[in-house]
Amino acid sequence: MEFLLNWGYIGLFIASFLAATVLPFSSEVVFAGLIAAGLDIWTCIFIATLGNTLGGLTAYWVGSLGKTEWIEKYFGIKKEKIDKTQQWLQGKGSIMGFFAFVPAVGDAIIVALGFMRANLWKVAISMTMGKFLRYIVVGFGTEQLFSWF
Repeated sequence: MEFLLNWGYIGLFIASFLAATVLPFSSEVVFAGLIAAGLDIWTCIFIATLGNTLGGLTAYWVGSLGKTEWIEKYFGIKKEKIDKTQQWLQGKGSIMGFFAFVPAVGDAIIVALGFMRANLWKVAISMTMGKFLRYIVVGFGTEQLFSWF
């Protein structure tokens, strides 16, 4: 993660994108580190949101391909979890993309929405809103925390 911190905004974009796709780490570590290092908080929020949303759209795309073995291989999400998530999502609609930021289940939600062919634009908008709000909370929380020291 240190090399991503050294890359500044580009490192944040990469970390945010990858955190929403294949790698099991949190982009918030790089995000908080860059804010602590003095980078502009709003620029960090927008870049992290963009990277994480594009990563989420990649997860949606893989889900839309409908190949469960790819989902298991590249996202580490078991078929049982996809099936369970799809059952839970039935009737709730693409607005559930808002919860893509939730650890452990967020990726499964987006993959399942892609698998179900939920409305791409509604998923993208609701997912972006959820990720944006999460980064605002984490960003200003981090800034407040570091102001105490």
